[in-house]
Amino acid sequence: MALTMNDVDRFEASRPRLEAIAYRLLGSASEAEDAVQETFLRWQAADVDHIEVPEAWLTKVLSNLCLNQLTSARARRETYVGQWLPEPLLTGDPMLGPADTAEQRESVSYAVFALLERLSPNERAVYVLREAFDYPHREIAEILDITEAASQQVFHRARKHVADGKARAEIDEAAARRIIDEFLAAATSGQTEPLVRLLTQDAISIGDGGGKVPARAKAFEGALEVAKFMRGLFKPSKAKRALVGGSPEVYAMTANGDPAIVAVVDGRVVGVMCLEVTAEGIAAIRNQVNPDKLERATQRWAAADHGEPLFNAF
Repeated sequence: MALTMNDVDRFEASRPRLEAIAYRLLGSASEAEDAVQETFLRWQAADVDHIEVPEAWLTKVLSNLCLNQLTSARARRETYVGQWLPEPLLTGDPMLGPADTAEQRESVSYAVFALLERLSPNERAVYVLREAFDYPHREIAEILDITEAASQQVFHRARKHVADGKARAEIDEAAARRIIDEFLAAATSGQTEPLVRLLTQDAISIGDGGGKVPARAKAFEGALEVAKFMRGLFKPSKAKRALVGGSPEVYAMTANGDPAIVAVVDGRVVGVMCLEVTAEGIAAIRNQVNPDKLERATQRWAAADHGEPLFNAF
């Protein structure tokens, strides 16, 4: 049946929420957009006049598409070149979704994404729908074709897994800027000691180049090893400038709610480095340099007011 303009408007009103759900489930903005577009095609083919609660119907279709995608994604990631990290979203991106509560803000952080990767697809779906979007278990049960009791059990299990590995501190924008300033001053000092003091003893550094940009396949572990790597990373060289096509402008931003360092060359985002901050210090540095996962960040960058760069790297 052909959709009326009212039917299209109803879908478009749900699009931001659907994209935010899909992104949290898949960790990829491009895959989230594809899942939402496929949901629209299903909506277009449905007899929408007989759908009593469009929001519930759309969420159910989208969730099942994402669950299928998650199952196949696990197989693909076994052959992924190097470390896999989610696609970063810069502050203000509507795909980040609701941010009214600490739980909602936290659910999109890189730290929580890393923990969500350990969950089964069903656990991840229940956790996201309940924690980030406050769906009641009755509706989650209908969306995922499970019982309400099963939804509650899965949520408690998933929440425990996430809580056991989570020690992230929520910080405001001013604090995030101070952390970035301290980190960059230490990283560009040419010495390891200032960096070590900012890091937790068990700090890690992970880079995702996707086989397209050099990135170590194994994470750096321990404050000293991470500090040595960061000191070398920020050391200028012709080879680095040649690799990214110039001398990157470095900006202090937030991405996925975390303090972030964004490197830009001629308006193109070439790297987003997210810092996971705990009460003990910086516990993880996650650096996304895979160009395929920076396309949306580049688009958002062109439309955003990002101020002046802190300095030019390399």
